[in-house]
Amino acid sequence: QVQLVESGGGLVQAGGSLRLSCAASGIIVSDSTMGWYRQAPGKQRELVAIIIVSGITRYADSVKGRFTISRDNAKNTVYLQMNSLKSGDTAAYYCNYNSRDGQTYWGQGTQVVVSS
Repeated sequence: QVQLVESGGGLVQAGGSLRLSCAASGIIVSDSTMGWYRQAPGKQRELVAIIIVSGITRYADSVKGRFTISRDNAKNTVYLQMNSLKSGDTAAYYCNYNSRDGQTYWGQGTQVVVSS
């Protein structure tokens, strides 16, 4: 059974930093493509960052240079380090895993609020 549990969200001032964590069970993150998505009120869920098996990462243009996705294989956890936060980063952030057989899994989400 796949479970993704996010943590680390909160309220931060513009310019500040947060680190989100996604603890995974039922999968091996180093053998998976893992992603972070976000959804702001009234908007569609959007891709923020992904990390593939080889360790290559990709980012949405809006977060390039500010956010970093990484993983700790020993802890089976994926992180999203968010620096230089802006009010536009306010959203619920979700961890994502897509299995090879086409199943999509989401965590419960963690809320990030950036005050200006």
